[in-house]
Amino acid sequence: MEFNETIIVPIIISIVELVKGIGLPKKFSALFGVVTGILIGVFYVAPGDLKQGLFKGAVYGLMAAGLYSGTKNTVEEIKLQHKRAAEVKRGSMHKRT
Repeated sequence: MEFNETIIVPIIISIVELVKGIGLPKKFSALFGVVTGILIGVFYVAPGDLKQGLFKGAVYGLMAAGLYSGTKNTVEEIKLQHKRAAEVKRGSMHKRT
């Protein structure tokens, strides 16, 4: 089965999330993602070229870690902003009564 390399980053994120669900501590998730990316790079992306496989795999792993982290931080910030807005709204309603 052959698939486009663009799907590798979401696959790495999925594998990391699966392993975290099994018990991998969160602090090791980025490292595990990079190692997983390197393994995919060496054995799937460039099986005949170790240097290219290591490089591409490391890039995919780092991209997966950054994409996950950036998305998570953005979602947390949006939730925090909504929480603050709700608190401000509640505070202004209490002043009216």
